[in-house]
Amino acid sequence: MFDSDSVKLEMSAVVDNFKEQMKKVRTGRAHPDMLASVRAEVYGQMTPLNQISNVTVQGGNMLLITPYDVSNIAKISAAIRADQSLGLNPADDGRVIRVPIPPLTEERRKEIVKTASTKVEEAKIALRKIRDDARKDIKNTKEFTEDDRKSSEKEIDEMIKKFNTEIDKLFAEKEADIMKI
Repeated sequence: MFDSDSVKLEMSAVVDNFKEQMKKVRTGRAHPDMLASVRAEVYGQMTPLNQISNVTVQGGNMLLITPYDVSNIAKISAAIRADQSLGLNPADDGRVIRVPIPPLTEERRKEIVKTASTKVEEAKIALRKIRDDARKDIKNTKEFTEDDRKSSEKEIDEMIKKFNTEIDKLFAEKEADIMKI
């Protein structure tokens, strides 16, 4: 019979990746994961911010970055400024970096939702690719009877519906969070 567990595992990985991407989407409130994509060049290589500093939330609209090595402050600030998708302007006092999170305008909120919706489509495309690969495997397996093929394909279709629904639900929650003032 068809190994649906491996397909389910691959589809779950797509949904988990989508969840991680949604954590990085800005909602107007400070959150340490906002800076997860920022990399600074320290010690001769590009390093994620969470490996060279501690990122915490101060108040509800300020990120406080405490570098493990104070000599990296300028490089970390420059890396945050360089990421145009964040639109943040860090300020440092020589020991820590403060990143105020400006309130989002209605136009900016809609733009963020639109950007996030592209992530939804990317996740759904990845799910369809997994489905298509599984269908090819089913078709090319000679031991399957026609009934086995049909039941396996039906099982895959039910799985993709379930995972698509989960992605839609996650996106709807994030969209409501972004649009909330």
